[in-house]
Amino acid sequence: MKLLSEDNLSNTIILSSFFIIAFLMVFTGYFFISKQYEMMEREIEETKVRLHNLRKDQIVREVEMVVDYIEFKKSATPNTKEAIKKLQNEILDWIATIRFGKPKTNYIFAYGVHNINGGDNFGTMIVNPNRPDLVGKFISDEYTDERGVKFRKIALEKIRQKGDAFVTYMYKKPGTNSLDLKITYFYHYKPWNWIIAAGTYLDDIDTLLAQKRAALARNVRIDITSTILLFLLFSLIANSLAIFLGKKIEDFFRQYRKKVETKTKQLRELNQTLEMRVHEEVVKNQEQERLMIQKSKFIALGEMVSNIAHQWRQPLSELSALLMGLKFRYKTRKLDDELLEKKSKEAEDLIEYMSQTIDDFRHFFIPQKEKSFFSISQSIKSALKICGASLKDHKISLHVKVLEDVEIYGFKNEYEQVLLNLIANAKDALLESKPHNPTIELELKQTNDCIYLYIRDNGGGIKTEPIEKIFEPYFSTKQSNQGTGIGLYMSKMIVEKSMLGSLEAQNIDGGAEFIITLDKKA
Repeated sequence: MKLLSEDNLSNTIILSSFFIIAFLMVFTGYFFISKQYEMMEREIEETKVRLHNLRKDQIVREVEMVVDYIEFKKSATPNTKEAIKKLQNEILDWIATIRFGKPKTNYIFAYGVHNINGGDNFGTMIVNPNRPDLVGKFISDEYTDERGVKFRKIALEKIRQKGDAFVTYMYKKPGTNSLDLKITYFYHYKPWNWIIAAGTYLDDIDTLLAQKRAALARNVRIDITSTILLFLLFSLIANSLAIFLGKKIEDFFRQYRKKVETKTKQLRELNQTLEMRVHEEVVKNQEQERLMIQKSKFIALGEMVSNIAHQWRQPLSELSALLMGLKFRYKTRKLDDELLEKKSKEAEDLIEYMSQTIDDFRHFFIPQKEKSFFSISQSIKSALKICGASLKDHKISLHVKVLEDVEIYGFKNEYEQVLLNLIANAKDALLESKPHNPTIELELKQTNDCIYLYIRDNGGGIKTEPIEKIFEPYFSTKQSNQGTGIGLYMSKMIVEKSMLGSLEAQNIDGGAEFIITLDKKA
């Protein structure tokens, strides 16, 4: 039993569609879920940084407030030792009363500095509401917290460099016997040689982050559930469509079989009256050749579908990512009009690109009945738009040399079909021989009378002897399931009969070269 035949084509399409959709659902679902959790963790980390920065800003403001108050009081105080000493005592008493934060457990403390370079007695604790037992005593920069952090030494080193410092360490929390993580801002007030510091405890940030994580996790679960339901709905619609299309194809083949039987009957009748109709068939010969050209395009349809897949893969991936991003922004209430407009424009550009790709392929398969003037350079670009993505995916370098464009009179679509046939032939040769740097080169030259287009590759050349045999109908150097042997024959027939030119082949150093020659006066 054949794996694929007219009898089981419908069922094959339905089963294939089911497995393809199932695979896409699993793959896309895994990717989406992974991205959702990745975005959640990134937002948690951003929130953590933002909260830390807010705490830093808060303690900097408290210290700046103290410094501004000192400067204000100094400006109204006589510059005598007695007056300054009295003012300092008033400031210290005032600092000891300051509390900030929620709840108001954070405080401000200060050192009187004797040696800014540090040491065992580098300074005196002059105010500390949390540790009144240390006030008036010498302090050392070798003191460490529970984790071994010498926070005073770190603060002094940074102060010597730029005048202030942020240090994170463990310290006793007011009103408790527990040690908690704390970040402190140290500022060197040089006029009095004081280090004024304000700190805030960070234990509540972990609580806020846990709440944030729980809320985001709930939103992610809702998004995932919604996406799964959408996937299931899409799967149902797609499978229903596959069943519908399968039945339609089955009906098509049934009607096609009837048409074949009718044509066979007509052929028998034609054979019985062949001598009487020879003259009529000679008259129709030119039109038959045109039909053969069109049929050769459909022989290449499989490769064209592959080219469409290559062209659409990237924009489809970008469109999917764009839609997922919009959905996430909407769920997290971060979708504003400006972003929506920007992303909508990006989606419209992607859809326009995909629509243009379909138009390019559709126009290629439309039979052209009348000759017209067309640009050789534009035809090269049109052909490369169809096969360029496939060449890129196979890592085949493409070089186009067009020093001067030229217009020719003829059938544009047929000329582009010849280009596609020759480029596809070169690509197949490169994929089979696998050279180090696979390359296809197109070069346009012209003289006063003729136009020459060279298509070269470095695929090792043509082994057939004589080389002209490759243009015979149904001759192919490829395996039976990889070539029909009609491509080069049709290309030569188009160039010679439709374009009144010539198509030749020859071996060059490392590869093969095809030359399309057209008469400017034809």
